[in-house]
Amino acid sequence: MTPALLDAAAAALADLLTFTQPADTALSTFFRSRPKLGGRDRAFITEAAYGVIRRLRSLEQVTAAIAPRTLLLAWLARHGGHTLREFEAIVAKDEMAWLKAIKAARLDDASPAIRLDLPDWLYERLAGQYSDQLEPLMAAMNRPAPLDLRVSRMSREAALANLMSDDIEGAPTPWSPWGLRLKGKPALYKNALFLEGVVEVQDEGSQLLALLTGARRGEMVCDFCAGAGGKTLALGAMMKNSGRLYAFDVAEKRLANLKPRLARSQLSNVQPQLIANENGTKVKRLAGKFDRVLVDAPCSGLGTLRRSPDLKWRQTPESVLGLVARQTAILASAARLAKVGGRLVYATCSLLQEENEAVVEDFLAGHPDFALKPAGAVLAEQGVALEMGDYLRLDPLRHGTDGFFAAVLEKGE
Repeated sequence: MTPALLDAAAAALADLLTFTQPADTALSTFFRSRPKLGGRDRAFITEAAYGVIRRLRSLEQVTAAIAPRTLLLAWLARHGGHTLREFEAIVAKDEMAWLKAIKAARLDDASPAIRLDLPDWLYERLAGQYSDQLEPLMAAMNRPAPLDLRVSRMSREAALANLMSDDIEGAPTPWSPWGLRLKGKPALYKNALFLEGVVEVQDEGSQLLALLTGARRGEMVCDFCAGAGGKTLALGAMMKNSGRLYAFDVAEKRLANLKPRLARSQLSNVQPQLIANENGTKVKRLAGKFDRVLVDAPCSGLGTLRRSPDLKWRQTPESVLGLVARQTAILASAARLAKVGGRLVYATCSLLQEENEAVVEDFLAGHPDFALKPAGAVLAEQGVALEMGDYLRLDPLRHGTDGFFAAVLEKGE
């Protein structure tokens, strides 16, 4: 640490704390404005800024401050793995005395929401769902996520051996048959397997969502909210590059991000489709034609706090209500695509029941031609030995993945 590096980290944190845009976007903009920062400096700034965002409420409590530099020093002393001696050469004497007090400060009298670094509204909802499991769950959410890969066109054992020859260490994921979990954050984007599309970055939980579709060779499959296409590519691999796979999205920029990934993947059965909205003419024209439809719906993202801790501060009860309305409309529209005997998978990366079970139950009440198929049984059919009930529910505490929810719905006569 140096005074100049602390100043740069505090400046980056100030940008993030406005919460006017996603933290990764704000940080990218910050780094573009300071091209002389080296790789180690960027890594330090990223870790520290995200660390403060993760622990923001408890840090504000112990410091009684909101100044970026104050919060940064408090995080470095309490959570950053730094000894007090490391600060002696870079802070003033009065700051050293303050840091000693901050490092020793306790949160015994703070509310549970403050201790768990959650806004009150979110604490109340999650406490109702998770009870005494909420504290260890939030501890898991406050740890940075590992780097998971999905392997295609090669066994994952061969892929791992190849990566290890390039000094990239990892191990097979416990649930997904395609997954590898890497050690640390290697420079994967220069690796030959990545450049050739043999490995793609994809959380193991996201891989399991694709498996729930049961997509097979020669079928008609739709990824209804494709985004940048991680699950689209997994579906294409399941289909052995046969049949027809539609990747729908309302954002041209997201579909543009799919193009280079699609080129690396060597899949030729994918048809990216820009749609105006969930009720666009392209959607209506394909009604009743699909064997499998995956709806990874826009959501609060509160299952991804390991990667995007700013979401717990950027989302509100009102924004969640708006998302539930969108999810309800998107699911109803996507359901029209499924043929009789077809499968519809509804998924989110949210922890909130109102975005998950409540949306599915509301859909089933209005669509008696669809029935819920237990997610655990579907995973077993795919050879995944992961105990689940009616719904798929994943989280970093129990499964080492991001927080995901999914329901498998099958259309009858």
